Order: sequence, then structure tokens, then C-alpha cells
Amino acid sequence: MSAPDASATDADAPLLIRDARVITMADAGALPRASVWIEAGRIRAIEPAIEPPSGTRPRARVIEAAGRVLMPGFVDAHTHALWAGSRLDEFEARADGVSYLERLAAGGGILSTVRAVRAASRPRLVDRLRGRLDAVLRAGTTTIEVKSGYGLSTPAELTSLHAIAEAADTHPGTVVPTALLGHAVDPEVPDFFERTVHETLPAVSAAFPGIPIDAYCEEGAWPLDRCVELFEAARAAGHPFRVHADQFHPLGMTEWAADHGALSVDHLEASTPEGIARLARSDTRAVFLPACGLHLDDRYADARAFLDAGGSPERAVIATNFNPGSAPTISMPLVVALAVRKLGLGIDDALRACTVNAARLLGFEDRGTLEPGMRADCILLRHTDERMLAYELGGDPVELVVCGGRPIERSEPSAPRADA
Repeated sequence: MSAPDASATDADAPLLIRDARVITMADAGALPRASVWIEAGRIRAIEPAIEPPSGTRPRARVIEAAGRVLMPGFVDAHTHALWAGSRLDEFEARADGVSYLERLAAGGGILSTVRAVRAASRPRLVDRLRGRLDAVLRAGTTTIEVKSGYGLSTPAELTSLHAIAEAADTHPGTVVPTALLGHAVDPEVPDFFERTVHETLPAVSAAFPGIPIDAYCEEGAWPLDRCVELFEAARAAGHPFRVHADQFHPLGMTEWAADHGALSVDHLEASTPEGIARLARSDTRAVFLPACGLHLDDRYADARAFLDAGGSPERAVIATNFNPGSAPTISMPLVVALAVRKLGLGIDDALRACTVNAARLLGFEDRGTLEPGMRADCILLRHTDERMLAYELGGDPVELVVCGGRPIERSEPSAPRADA
């Protein structure tokens, strides 16, 4: 990759990426050799050959791709990137044979992170999240969803959501907040479910109108009937909803969510064939999180079954589930590699699942593809063949990140601190 023109000191200078293999994720498909002209944060032209217009001020930056892959920036549609504390003790215990649900029942797992979040100040939460967002962006993710959910009280959830908004204000990429109000259950609050529905939800609705509401439907967490109560109240207040379902046990939430207009059902490792078939017949998106299987128990959702049951490939999404307990990774290339090996997705479907499909889940029509008029969020790989994203394990394939038309410096390590 050639260095930008020395005279191009303006961060908003036009950008020409020349002679790339352009993976558009649109009707044009893959363009074996093309140049992309970016100006004012948008893709203005994609042509076989482009030269900077004469008289352009400030002078355009020129990147020589030399046949390497240019594709849309990753869109990570499911993360828990706001947390405090560490789960290294839990990881060590799991290595000694203690299961995730056993740790949760003993007051560990999510509950240990809840205690750390409650003890952290809002500035500390903002600082930790900013560091993670910076690392995620350098690794090629230009749009990211971030959930609350480690507060388990009205004040702590509001603090978490305000911390997400504050960190997002200074982040070059796009951060989409989700209010995960039904995560774990506070054992010290006897009326916890009622308080969440009748106190926390209205407070969040007043401060963040229309924000998606989420819940974790699982044994030891939120049962089906309580999730239904939360989601019906959320819909009545004007909120869309998403749900974690079938991670360990199929409780019927996948079927209910598919029948009641959920934006997505996420996890699906323990789904029944009927649950997958109902989801496939609906308009609800399926979000697969294979890093959980890698980190926890080697169980994976069957994305191929979703497609074979008639699920549209455009409704299949993959995401990192970046969090301290079950998926400590920011690597979308790793998730792509796992999706192909473990979920039954083809390479093209896996790449769409973390770009255009994920962008549509988050409500964006202006990204996820490389086309004139789209937001200029793209990544240049060191590979000349996009299949290498799925083939390679553990590499760092992203050579250049362009976010909103601006090249992002990658001088810092593209991973957050272990204790962050």
C-alpha cells in the first residue's frame, strides 16, 4: 500500500483507492479490478480506472491497492462491549471443569460483572468502552451494536446507556445502543421482574425513546413468560425488541419471537427443528454467535438448517458477541472462519452476514455495500482473495480501515487490554 500523498494533510481530503478487487456485496458482485473514489464521507464512483479530478483541493490521497480486496467494513450487530471488572477467575474455573451455568448459579458469571459495573463510575465505564471501540475499529468493524445489561437496576442501566452514548459521541465509527433489560436476575430483589418492567423500562423509555429492548431467555435467567411480559410492555411503549434464545435450552422463545415481530433471535445453539423452521418462515433475523461455542462448550447453531428450512440468506447475521464471559473476542475474521467451519454457511453468505445483512438488522440502508452514494465505510485486506478471510485462522487481515471516508490509523495494537 502506497503512502498517502504528503500534501494531503486534511483528514477530509478526497480518497482514491486504485486497482482493488472490490467486493461490493451488491448486485455488481465482485469487481476483479476497479478504483473507488471517496469524497465528503461517501463513495462517489466505482469504475475500472479513475484519476483524481484536476484542481481538487485539498489534494486527494491515493492508495494503491495492487489487486488486494476492498470490501465493506464489518458490522458487528451483537456485542456486550460495556463492562467493568475481569472474568479471568471464571475462565480458569471453567478450565477446571466448572460449567458456565454452575458459575451463574453460584453468583458468578454475569453477576460478578454486574457487581463490577455497579461499582464503576460513569467516567470509568466510558473510558473502558472507548478503548474497546478504538480496538474494534482498527480491526475493521466500522459499525457496532453495544448492549447495556450489566446493571440490573434502574440507576445502573441508565448509567450504562448514558456511558454508551457518551463514548459513541467521540467514536469515528457508528455505535448502536441496545437496552438489555432482561439479562440476569438480581437474587437480592424479590420483585425483580416486576421492577424491571414497571420501573426500569419506563425510565429507559423516557431517556432513550425507541431504543431496542433485549432479554436473555434461559434457565437461571429470564423465563419465557417474563420475557413476553417485558416485550409486550416494550412494544406498547414504542420499542422494537430482540432476544437471546436457545443458547443452552429451547424454552419456546424462538417460536414466540418469530410470531410476534422480533427484530432478531440471537444464539440458537439449542434450537429445535420446529423453532428453526418457525424462524425461517418469519421476517425475524437469525443472529449466530459462533465465538461462544469456541470459548464455552463447542456447541454451534445450525445456520445451514435455517437456510434449508427456507430462511432467506439476507436474514442470516453473524456477530462476535464480544463480552467478558462467553466470547472475549473482537475479531470478525475469526467469526467468519467459524461460521464457515461450524455453522454451515458458505463463504459468500458469511461475508454478507457480517456486512450488509447486519447493517440492515441495525436499521442502516447507507452501508454494508460498496456502491455510489453509500457511506464510505470499507476495509482493504492484505489478501487478493476474499476467501482467505474464512480460510485463515488467527490472522490480522485488515491493512487499511476507512470510516466515513477517513483512513483510520492502525499504529496501536488492535486488541483491548486483557483487564479492560
